[in-house]
Amino acid sequence: MKDDARIHPTAIVHPEARLGSGTVVGPFSIVGEHVRTGENCEIKEHAIVQGHTQLGNAVKIYPNAVVGYDPQHLKYAGEPTRVEIGDRTILREGVTVHRATEFGNKVTRVGKDVFLMAYVHVAHDCVVGDGVVIANAVQLAGHVTLEEKCTVGGQSAIAQHCRVGRYAYVGGGSIVRKDMPPFMLAKGTDLRVQGVNQIGLKRTGLFNDEVIRALKNVYRLFYLRQNTTSRAMEDALAEYGHLDEVRHFVEFVRQSKLGIER
Repeated sequence: MKDDARIHPTAIVHPEARLGSGTVVGPFSIVGEHVRTGENCEIKEHAIVQGHTQLGNAVKIYPNAVVGYDPQHLKYAGEPTRVEIGDRTILREGVTVHRATEFGNKVTRVGKDVFLMAYVHVAHDCVVGDGVVIANAVQLAGHVTLEEKCTVGGQSAIAQHCRVGRYAYVGGGSIVRKDMPPFMLAKGTDLRVQGVNQIGLKRTGLFNDEVIRALKNVYRLFYLRQNTTSRAMEDALAEYGHLDEVRHFVEFVRQSKLGIER
């Protein structure tokens, strides 16, 4: 434990835990034996970090969050699976992140610069990519994958094994039961893809007009025309295959085991 880590006298930190330089543990918090943190982390009051959990640098964990406890799975038998959380990620009040299962990924992974708002649940074996934003009270079932920079609106639920593609936007109060393609926008308890996440893409400054126009046409191929998925993939690659974003969209669809949201 680094000498300049600060631990409140009411906190309980296992002597075998390893806290990085500049890390602060607030009042009445608990840090378990196998926890390792990077530098300048903040574990605020009444937070719990247990299990084989690795925090990156400058991670902030707010009151009543619980990280690294057992997965909610009947087959889990105490195996030393892990949680890994990347640099600068924020876990707000009441967030729960469960460690993985031995028969799954063995690691529940939350990437860098992720923002988990209050009461978000990240279940076992989930993979949350860099820069993801998840609003209040979103529930991720086991084995969910969120690609980088996607956004999930508040009080939404994502079923197990589903994927949400990069830069996609899922509106608040939605239920995702199949794979949500990248770069698209969808919402609803009976989820409907409604077009390209145009505002979100423009805000990043990373996508030029050519890419956005191409993605709009890809949306038309997959959602507005009477195409089979195979035909839509062929047409998209034939016309726009020179663009990385279109190739990623098609490959995401190709790899889908659940089918894509319509």
